[in-house]
Amino acid sequence: MTVHERLLQILASVPHERLEHSAITSAAHASEVRGTPARVGGKALVMKLKSSFAVLAVPGDGRIDGKALRRGLHVQRYRFATRPELLELTGLTPGSVPPFGRPLFDLPLYVDATLAAQDRIAFTLGVPTASAVLAMTDYMALAQPEAILPLTSTPQDP
Repeated sequence: MTVHERLLQILASVPHERLEHSAITSAAHASEVRGTPARVGGKALVMKLKSSFAVLAVPGDGRIDGKALRRGLHVQRYRFATRPELLELTGLTPGSVPPFGRPLFDLPLYVDATLAAQDRIAFTLGVPTASAVLAMTDYMALAQPEAILPLTSTPQDP
């Protein structure tokens, strides 16, 4: 079963809007084709933290704040997964990874506090041509993150 098919099964238990659209090429493009603000977009970053990988769910307009990430996740060293690592860990390419950890991927999930504060979330369904929009409370119940932490800065932050 593909990641897309597994996600559809996971989402079947909650109300959500499913969108079919042209292939998404960036977070800004995703916001445009979905008709949602960038801050609602759940961008999934697969990162190596110390010696293990994790998924970080951040807003589409957010940028990793290294100081906050180091403090919140108690790591000194971190990096983005390489394309081959991402493919091995998720079976997906950059831009197609949904903001989920276990049970979808055998990885812990950490959600940025700014994203968690939104009333809804929009994200890719494991393919660049399909997305879902659902209530944040439903997403949190399904995704069950390890923690909600400040991980990013956004354009309006000083």
